[in-house]
Amino acid sequence: MVRDEGRTPIEHAECRILHIDMDAFFVSVELLDHPHLHGVPVVVGSPSGRSVVLSASYEARALGVRSAMPMSVAMRQCPTAVILPPHHRRYSEISGQVMRIFRSVTPHVEQLSVDEAFLDVAGSMRRLGGPREIGEQVREEISSTLGITASVGAATTKFVAKIASTRAKPDGLLLIPGDRTVAYLHTLPVSALWGVGAKTQEVLGRIGIRTVEDVAHTPVTTLRRLLGSSGEHVHNLAWGRDPRRVVVARPEKSIGAEETFSRDIDDSDVLRRELLRLAHRTATRLRASGNRAGGVALKLRYADFSTLTRSKKFDEPVDSANALYTAATALLAALGDRPMAVRLIGLRAESLESGGDGSTQLTIDRRDDNWRLAERVLDDVNRRFGDAGVVPAGLLASRRADEPRRGRAGGPPPAAGDAGAGTAAGVGAGGGAGGGAGGRAAGRTGGSALGRGGAVPEAESGRRAGHDQGPGAGGSSRGAPRTHRDPRA
Repeated sequence: MVRDEGRTPIEHAECRILHIDMDAFFVSVELLDHPHLHGVPVVVGSPSGRSVVLSASYEARALGVRSAMPMSVAMRQCPTAVILPPHHRRYSEISGQVMRIFRSVTPHVEQLSVDEAFLDVAGSMRRLGGPREIGEQVREEISSTLGITASVGAATTKFVAKIASTRAKPDGLLLIPGDRTVAYLHTLPVSALWGVGAKTQEVLGRIGIRTVEDVAHTPVTTLRRLLGSSGEHVHNLAWGRDPRRVVVARPEKSIGAEETFSRDIDDSDVLRRELLRLAHRTATRLRASGNRAGGVALKLRYADFSTLTRSKKFDEPVDSANALYTAATALLAALGDRPMAVRLIGLRAESLESGGDGSTQLTIDRRDDNWRLAERVLDDVNRRFGDAGVVPAGLLASRRADEPRRGRAGGPPPAAGDAGAGTAAGVGAGGGAGGGAGGRAAGRTGGSALGRGGAVPEAESGRRAGHDQGPGAGGSSRGAPRTHRDPRA
């Protein structure tokens, strides 16, 4: 950012909080690679199975398409839309550049997701001007360097700044001065308040509360009776009161992935194969974040939408797919006979702590550290060769049957391959080309095989609300044999 001297007094200096949100982020990134699609309805997602809309262009939104809408509904709403598959590594790359622009303005950046953040610019105003000027500079920087647009809200609190950015979309800036905050809020529908969803609106509507002003003038005791402990919180928001500060870092408490199948699954082999896929997604993200997991959780959602979770602790923290997979399949086996087919399966690494330097010596046995170091080699191969450069050998056969597949919005990068002594592509224990006996052994016994296009992005389960789901692998197979086959082999 360019220094701008002599801006005293600073106009609206009380509006120190900026909320900056990219406009239709996934679509905007895709249009960088498909510029001929500007101006036409574009939807990011998979057209098959139970997938949902991950992102929609404003042209598609004008025709009724919304994020998280089932893709089948979206295609009926807008049959002329161009459907593009998601490329989560590309989104992460652009997101990193966006966040670097934010941090060039202020170190006080609270990243909420890949495409939005709060900034506290109080310490930057002498250098860069008032909040409106800073917001416009950030928007210009993003547009000129990245080719995408952002909307900015500026206010005295996080809550009001978020409202402002939403109403500035697309590609705009709205500043709500402190002395006009309450008057502005009181013009809005009650749905503008954080925490007021459809059910809460219905409850409030029964006694005639339909606007933020109505909430503000309702006794707190009444709101508590209607909404429980959140009643006072909603009342405070209606008066513009939000004491939360911008939090620079939010350590992740867990990292995970989950998959919604295109058809309900009753075959344990299919579930184990999906757990292997999810274990690699999760382990790759663990290593990328420099964390290890002290525990693992298994999540199952049955055909009737009932959900259960089971978890266990590790004796020592881990970051290998093999350790996560072994623990998760043990939890699955411990459930015994399932009452019905499975709609969704998930795996989550929990109790995260900072990892070590990964310097354990690789030997020929299969201790977890050996798997872990081999997986690090495969991480390097994937980074070099792009999405799905290496996949577990046990998933290659299923990949053809499972495609097309897509994961949720904001999913992590494709995983490294199943960790073994090497890869069938010839990456040996030391990571060098050729691989020798280690690479040949992996190709025979379930290390990894180098291949393109098979691994698919899965969900980043620790992401904010939205949880866009994609179709999964395999079909319903009631009555199928339950012979245990380890997909790593």
